[in-house]
Amino acid sequence: MVTLDILYFSWVREGVGKDGETIDHPGAEVTVSELIARLAERGEGYAQAFAQTDRVRAALDQQFVPLDTRLGQAKELALFPPVTGG
Repeated sequence: MVTLDILYFSWVREGVGKDGETIDHPGAEVTVSELIARLAERGEGYAQAFAQTDRVRAALDQQFVPLDTRLGQAKELALFPPVTGG
């Protein structure tokens, strides 16, 4: 079975209650936002962390992507709040 590593950062990590997890890859056609919706159904912490998806940013295999991006063959998904430079 192909897997997907999911990494959580900042308040996303705090809401979910862990740094990351490995799941069965949901399929190449699934978008990041669809996967986030599935994760939000896992319980209160997940639901809280993903309540405002407009505040979540994503990277697939260490490349920033919009939430409507399909997972494709990605091995890693990172979810985090918006990043500011300085």
